Amino acid sequence: MKNCKILALILVLVVLTSCIVACDPTAPQLTDYVSQVKLDMSSETAKQEVTVRNYIDGDTTHFDVPRTISETGVLKARYLAINTPESTGVIEPYGKAASNFTKEKLKSAVSIIVESDKSTWEKDSNGRFLVWIWYQPSEGAEYRNLNLEILQEGLAVGSNAGDNRYGQYCLDALAQAQEAKLYVFSGVEDPDMYYGSAIELTLKELRLNIEEYSGKKVAFEGVVSMNDGGSIWIEEYDAETNAYFGITVFYGTSNIGSTGRKILTMGNRVRIVGNVQFWETGGTYQISNLKYIIREPDNPDNIQLISEGHSAAYTLVTAQQFKQGVLSIEQPDGEDAKIAFAEAALDTSISMNGLTVESVYTTQDGDSEGAMTLTCNAEDGTVIVVRTAVFRNEDGSLMTESDYLNKTINVKGFVSYFNNEYQIDVLAPEFVTIVS
Repeated sequence: MKNCKILALILVLVVLTSCIVACDPTAPQLTDYVSQVKLDMSSETAKQEVTVRNYIDGDTTHFDVPRTISETGVLKARYLAINTPESTGVIEPYGKAASNFTKEKLKSAVSIIVESDKSTWEKDSNGRFLVWIWYQPSEGAEYRNLNLEILQEGLAVGSNAGDNRYGQYCLDALAQAQEAKLYVFSGVEDPDMYYGSAIELTLKELRLNIEEYSGKKVAFEGVVSMNDGGSIWIEEYDAETNAYFGITVFYGTSNIGSTGRKILTMGNRVRIVGNVQFWETGGTYQISNLKYIIREPDNPDNIQLISEGHSAAYTLVTAQQFKQGVLSIEQPDGEDAKIAFAEAALDTSISMNGLTVESVYTTQDGDSEGAMTLTCNAEDGTVIVVRTAVFRNEDGSLMTESDYLNKTINVKGFVSYFNNEYQIDVLAPEFVTIVS
């Protein structure tokens, strides 16, 4: 009975608080500027209905479009008038909130239209299309301008906000968000951002408990097994399981400078400090937000070079082990936990021999145009999928399915996860050896 009275009192307080807030004449009355802006399909601006290819962050999205607009079939959209906090290579306060807001609106939309500010498609210095994003939240509803809505929500600062066709609305929405102290203008810490010191752990502990560390800053050591110019694969041997554990580290837009990039050279043993982040495009976790402050060599948040002269393991595994193998992980209670071999080996280097290429699928669009997916059979009939990067011959010509179809190959690559399946990613043609 006592608990019931307490619960009833809490409910009364909640109701009273709601009434006070609703009736408070001093509470800011926010204007929905987005509803005041209408999509005019008859205007002279360039427009195209699109579908989402990849969600990137709060102000960048990749859309599928006709090749008459983009020769790759992909429009990399940079939203006009706004600049949201970073949430990929660098992680900034409210960056994840902005990214999630954009994804939520686009994912639930029944129609999306991109619009140029002019009659032609304009690009920035990075080759991204500068556009307005309009989304229709439900059938029959009016389209809403997502750029303006992000400003209105306080999830972005202005970027030439007044110098465009919807400029006054953008300036009004921005001023309102600043006055109301929303999100980036709130002056308070982002509740979804980790501000603590880096958690020291091993790659094994990180990989086996990755969700537990999501969003947190971690520090660990390992060997750089591959560097593709924007990401590294890093791995570490664990004597207890006689296995390697690894993870991908994205540094493409991190604040590490030329010295930091040298630290990430293949074969270096390094200390990585960064945030655990779920990579939407790949559907896996990675590390990002690396730092190297050259004026502060002893800064504990810096990545560090430990030693040189190491190499990737390229552990030799059989197809059956890859698909059906199980790793036993000793638990504190003395019991062993079982984990699939491929899951445990995600992002580590492996090699596999005697794969016969039964079919080849070649990517036809986007940055990966020309990359191949090789469906292979091992000698015991186990099916293994090998995904290649875009391969070229010494003369620069594109390598095609005729180079591999119906041939037996040995491969060296990295364990990846795509379409609910573990596969082997091979990053260069020299890591594929044709046996017969």
